[in-house]
Amino acid sequence: MSLYLFLVLCIAVGVQGRPEEGESKHWALIVAGSKGYRNYRHQADACHAYQIMLKHGIPEERIVLMMYDDIAHNQRNPTPGVLINHPKGPDVYGGVKIDYREKDVSARNFLNVLLGKQESMKGIGSGKVINSGPNDHVFVNFVDHGGQGVIAFPNSILSARRLNKAIMQMYREKRYKQMVFYVEACESGSMFGIYFPKNINVYATTAAGEAEASFAIYYSNKYHTYLGDVYSVKWMEDSDAYQENLKTETLQKQYTLVKKETTTSHVQEFGNKASIWPTVTVLSGIVKQDARLTTTPSLSQMDAVPSGDVPMAILRHRLVDTNDFDEKMAIVDEMKLLLENYQVIRRTVREIVTLAIRDDRLVDHVLNERRQLSDFACYEPTLEMFHEMCFNLGENEYALRQLYVLANLCEEGISPVDIVQSIVTVCNGSFL
Repeated sequence: MSLYLFLVLCIAVGVQGRPEEGESKHWALIVAGSKGYRNYRHQADACHAYQIMLKHGIPEERIVLMMYDDIAHNQRNPTPGVLINHPKGPDVYGGVKIDYREKDVSARNFLNVLLGKQESMKGIGSGKVINSGPNDHVFVNFVDHGGQGVIAFPNSILSARRLNKAIMQMYREKRYKQMVFYVEACESGSMFGIYFPKNINVYATTAAGEAEASFAIYYSNKYHTYLGDVYSVKWMEDSDAYQENLKTETLQKQYTLVKKETTTSHVQEFGNKASIWPTVTVLSGIVKQDARLTTTPSLSQMDAVPSGDVPMAILRHRLVDTNDFDEKMAIVDEMKLLLENYQVIRRTVREIVTLAIRDDRLVDHVLNERRQLSDFACYEPTLEMFHEMCFNLGENEYALRQLYVLANLCEEGISPVDIVQSIVTVCNGSFL
């Protein structure tokens, strides 16, 4: 089925109440889960996705956008009020309607919006939710950082188990006919994995496998940051290219193309494979007649870097770009501080492992091996405690990359009580 057929079929008017039997509507939930100028690309990705949804016929009242909104008018942005997702691309920020900003961009609010919990969202942002019914199509696009079995928000985290639980709740409550997830994050394949059901009419594709990074792309000397992410720009540039020929582009075709062209990571798919979904005919007049999606040529991935390496990569670019001695020294100091932060994280994780295992022979084994996560009952409380006591995972990409160690502890059979106690002891500064 075409992504755009999926998104724009049967546009209806009005959003009050859940759709009655026989009606069919399309909804989109788009999330940029990070903040800070170095994460410019996430909000640019999200705004680009918003423009694609809007220009293919989904009315803004059925698009929910969550993003911190600290980039477009950031003092470091050389074009205030403008975001671009490609070095030669158009502004993607103009015209977007942001429903949830700043502290409202949270894991709790994301789940409440997805589950259509209007009462829970009263007084928060626009209050808009995905008020979908049994004949509706739901598209979810999440862009941010991730780790083993988790995706991040500015100050909170969402585990794979909680996300899958919400999806199953939507299935039981008949809140969709078909649902699609596009997830851009490191280790995003671990959000679905082998435990994801294949028979509930949900299709998911992710930027990377369960143990690999996703990649940033399009570094700009003008903006001093990366403008996009490889997987995201690949599916969106493909979407822009097919604006005039929606009948021939299918989800499976797009997945195959994006997987082939994303050479930096292994794009994954889960759930109901798109190739077996029925083809849907486009209704005339669905795409807005005044829509003008600008097609931009895809560029080389030579400048792509792992998402977790972006902070250092940006500093290196800035160091090369400036001729000012004082600015160079300030950048070098920033680089030293960043490296020190990495060392603190590695040392903290090693101390937690040492205290939890109490067997020096196993420490290096746990630190270096990557085991498949299955024990979420153990992992979730340790993950939450690590986030609360040690490092805000929403602001620390490098800490997210160490979460596999906590998963390893759980898979080794270490009690979650012991792991949590070790985290509390180490991050309270009590560990000697």
